[in-house]
Amino acid sequence: MQETQKPPVRPGQEIEVTVHGLGSSGEGVARYEGLTVFIPGGAPGDRLSARVQEVKRNYARAALVRVEEPSPDRVAPPCPVVGECGGCQLQHIAYEAQLGLKRQQVVDAVERLGRLSGVTVHPTLGMADPWGYRNKAQFPVGRRSGRVIAGFFAPGSHRIVDIERCAIQHPLANRIMAEVKELAGRFGVPIYDERSHTGVLRHVLARVGRGTGEAMAVLVTNGPHLPRGKDIARELMTRIPELVSVVQNINPARTNVVLGRESRVLAGRDAITDYIGDLQFSISPVSFFQVNPAQTEVLYDKALEYAGLTGSETVIDLYCGIGTISLFLARRCREVVGIEWVEEAVADARENAARNGIGNVRFIAGDAAVEMPRLAAEGVRPDVIVLDPPRKGCDEPVLEAVAQMAPRRVVYVSCNPASLARDLGRLAGMGYRTVEVQPVDMFPHTAHVECVARVEREG
Repeated sequence: MQETQKPPVRPGQEIEVTVHGLGSSGEGVARYEGLTVFIPGGAPGDRLSARVQEVKRNYARAALVRVEEPSPDRVAPPCPVVGECGGCQLQHIAYEAQLGLKRQQVVDAVERLGRLSGVTVHPTLGMADPWGYRNKAQFPVGRRSGRVIAGFFAPGSHRIVDIERCAIQHPLANRIMAEVKELAGRFGVPIYDERSHTGVLRHVLARVGRGTGEAMAVLVTNGPHLPRGKDIARELMTRIPELVSVVQNINPARTNVVLGRESRVLAGRDAITDYIGDLQFSISPVSFFQVNPAQTEVLYDKALEYAGLTGSETVIDLYCGIGTISLFLARRCREVVGIEWVEEAVADARENAARNGIGNVRFIAGDAAVEMPRLAAEGVRPDVIVLDPPRKGCDEPVLEAVAQMAPRRVVYVSCNPASLARDLGRLAGMGYRTVEVQPVDMFPHTAHVECVARVEREG
């Protein structure tokens, strides 16, 4: 009987390697005596020393010890807690190089996972200023050494990394966090302790309308009682003139979910307003809204281009959410039908259509795999179908329903190159050819990459 070959490394061993690529979570990828090694903080081109932490049959994970010879693309991260926080996996890589690496991630997925050839993958569309772009921040709150802290959880833990500011958050979000920390300490608000499930203030959520300059602060509490809540709200609005809404959200559950079901206005309005392009949206504490509206507009413009609309088409928008893509499409075609299983999102979509005076769109709450055959039975014949699924991609029955409706064109918007490639491969087996894919950098300095693909029916 053949003996199983032992891995060439062991936990605790220090090794020297050269990083040749990036993993899907942004970690450096290297080879050591034939074994793949993942090293967070490594940049392609680095020669570095790393300490092995975990060994599996086909790979190992290691911690960066020191950079022996830096990659030409390695830069000094501006954030002082980038190694502790873990939210920005790529701050140590020059931005132009990040864009190239993200394109390569899409190329690799399309070719290796989708098993597709001849697909054009365009250069990643980046931002002129890739900082301060996030319009939504969720800061957990805690207490350490007698003072109020807030920031982000360290990777794989619930230990709060206290921060002064986050470089990728909108400056107003950072101001809201800092002022709430100071006021919570001054007014003696009991701070939530996750282990004992006691205390009051759990999270500070900040939302900013980039197109309007309006801001919202949401104080998430462990129960309905927030000591001096209205005083804190008034003081916040005095200190930050852009604040038009201060809301208390009540979440008494032992859960990792940030927001609870009940919200109360402490001062100002119950929502803020923002734009994507010239479309207006109302954003409440619990609304889903893209966190980078500037790049969302870039993405949606590309989706609109790939849809190839002339004004006479019927379009089905699957996983339509609050209707953002549907409304973009509706002004260029005869009719849009949006399908979304989350009923609250469908209600928001209908309100957004009314708010923008768009009448040639209708929204259905339901399962796409069920609703599409029903629409086909009603005689709906889509010219274009838009897919914008969650990270896991489309379920097989949904793709089958798409193929059965036989649109001329499919536009696939994705936040996960791996599931995108898998689904494009499935569509290829159903008679659809992927022509081109456009990566868009929605989340600079992180490992995430958004894409839109143009898929045509063959024959």
